[in-house]
Amino acid sequence: MVYESDQVELPPVTDWVNDWDWLDDQWGENAIDIWNSVREQCPMATTERYGRAHMPVTMEGIQQVAKDTENFSSIWVNVSRPDAPRAPAPPITSDPPDHQGHRRLLLPAFSPKVIAPMEDEMREFCQGLIADLGDSPTADAAVQYAQHIPVHGICQLLGIPEDDADMFRDWIYRNFQLAPRDNSVRVAVQQEMDAYFGEMLKERQANPTDDLTSLIANAQIDGEDVGWPYKLGYMKLMIVAGIDTTWSAIGSGLWHLSNNPGDLARLAVVENDDPLWQTATEEILRFYAPVTMARKVIGDTEIAGCPVHEGDQMLVTFPAANHDPEAFENSEEFILDRERNRHVAFGLGIHRCLGSNLARVELTVALQEWVRAFPNYVLDESKKTTWANGQVRGPRKLPVVLNR
Repeated sequence: MVYESDQVELPPVTDWVNDWDWLDDQWGENAIDIWNSVREQCPMATTERYGRAHMPVTMEGIQQVAKDTENFSSIWVNVSRPDAPRAPAPPITSDPPDHQGHRRLLLPAFSPKVIAPMEDEMREFCQGLIADLGDSPTADAAVQYAQHIPVHGICQLLGIPEDDADMFRDWIYRNFQLAPRDNSVRVAVQQEMDAYFGEMLKERQANPTDDLTSLIANAQIDGEDVGWPYKLGYMKLMIVAGIDTTWSAIGSGLWHLSNNPGDLARLAVVENDDPLWQTATEEILRFYAPVTMARKVIGDTEIAGCPVHEGDQMLVTFPAANHDPEAFENSEEFILDRERNRHVAFGLGIHRCLGSNLARVELTVALQEWVRAFPNYVLDESKKTTWANGQVRGPRKLPVVLNR
């Protein structure tokens, strides 16, 4: 089906304090510098490009928003046009008191007991991707490696066809990169996902198996069947939140190591169980945190001393908080063995990421296998690295020279 575009064209940003735009071409590659520049001028930026929307850039401001469920609703989790059609995807879009039931239903599927046994198979999968590179002296570490790993992980959990990976990534691209400015794209993606997962859920209702999709298809909360729109929302959330986020974190880690041979050399000589891998993974998550969330303001209040009003949108910029010098010593240094690292890459409060255990395993294993295979790789300066803008930020093309 063809949908008529209603995309809003917006000019490039020239004032990030008063006119920010997370889909501006400058954002992906330069977001850290943008947040730091805003923070030097004020604790929160504002824009009118999507109606009135705010962007706090301090840890204090982010914590205020993330923990205040009376004045900020999760019914809106991205900054988009005010007339954007939105569908539930609990628990990320749910507020108390309903939130607890949705989260309690899904949380066991991502427990350490479930995720830990996936590590060996995930390691074999990464080794297979590396083997597929053959003898080529170069590679695109994002396209040929990073983007495949979280798709594999989430498909294993859900029990859905990995052959549909290209379709999943297309949904993600359109949902994050195009839909905030174009409602027709949002409608099309939602309808495509509803049709795909609707058939899958009906099949699992009739023939349940031992996977997360079957649990969702037959889900109950407090003895009551979960509504159909919520079941569809669970499935859509798993794809949208379970793939692009970790893909971006892996790509950012690979990009960092390709640009920092000292860090690469330190990791290349330690075993997988060395504590340096744990601190390195956490520092990648802090420094290159990929995910920014949003809230709808439902009560007049103040954030970091700045007034916000009912109906406004609020960008919950967790990555910016991770660079606040008030929260982290030497916040603008990437420190491979940073000991004190209470980052908020996985969020704060009741909506802290369900899939953090899976993301950590995928990120750590992906980096370990790549570094073991290519301990001397570097960025290919003859080609351009490209970054995604918007809600999930990370390299989409990452050309490297393998230096086998």
